[in-house]
Amino acid sequence: MAVTNGAMKSGLPLMNVVRFKGMPILEQLFLEEKLLRTTSDNWCIVNDGTNTPTIVMGTSGKALELVDIRSVLQDKVPVIRRFTGGGTVIVDKGTVFVTLICNKDALPGVQPYPRTIMSWSGLLYGKVFQGMGDFQLRENVMDFLNLILDYVFGNQKFGGNAQSITKNRWVHHTSFLWDYEAKNMSYLRLPTRAPTYRLARDHLEFVCRMKKYISRTIFVERTLKALESHFSILEINSETIGTSNGTTFVPSTSLLSRQELEDALISPLERIAHSG
Repeated sequence: MAVTNGAMKSGLPLMNVVRFKGMPILEQLFLEEKLLRTTSDNWCIVNDGTNTPTIVMGTSGKALELVDIRSVLQDKVPVIRRFTGGGTVIVDKGTVFVTLICNKDALPGVQPYPRTIMSWSGLLYGKVFQGMGDFQLRENVMDFLNLILDYVFGNQKFGGNAQSITKNRWVHHTSFLWDYEAKNMSYLRLPTRAPTYRLARDHLEFVCRMKKYISRTIFVERTLKALESHFSILEINSETIGTSNGTTFVPSTSLLSRQELEDALISPLERIAHSG
């Protein structure tokens, strides 16, 4: 372990930083939920790409509405339902993931509510992308307890966010589209609750590649530098982060089985007929 800024900054809370390269997104989500629910530390997880193209839905996502299930089954694309809210994304080796897990009292003025967390994160990434394009937070959809805001350059999205808030802690994680495979976007359906600024554009018109603006390495370094305004940063060896702390933990994130995806194609009337 090493403190990246040389010495602990007096008065600032500690944030443990752990970096991965190509960690499977399912393993990453398991780790995030475990750290959220079984530790009392602040964490920043950076994962530079995930090797297998994978669709990730929010906790209340319905595959039939969000995914071209027949194509997904044919091409054997994994589909995950994660433990946080938010929308549906397809991630691959061109995606850079940044996850922030914080205690509710770690940041003065940031209450454990979606809007205040997103307002703070928007300012944080505003520093990262300062002087690069027209960076903005654009409101997407708000459901019962989850405000979804997109990170955009102008009116094109490059960062999708999701959150989970517990009694004393919260997680805010982002999948940044540093690059993407155009073909993979065809697995996603146009959501019924799309943001107004999307203007019914298809995925390829709606999103943009972050690599037009910044390199992967510089993006990560600028993100950690921005965090140093709020935390004392401590780098943790990624090989030790997954070791058990003796706490039994069962993640709520799950990989949908082929049977679950096939069942999603059956209409309610057909299901009743089959059960009879």
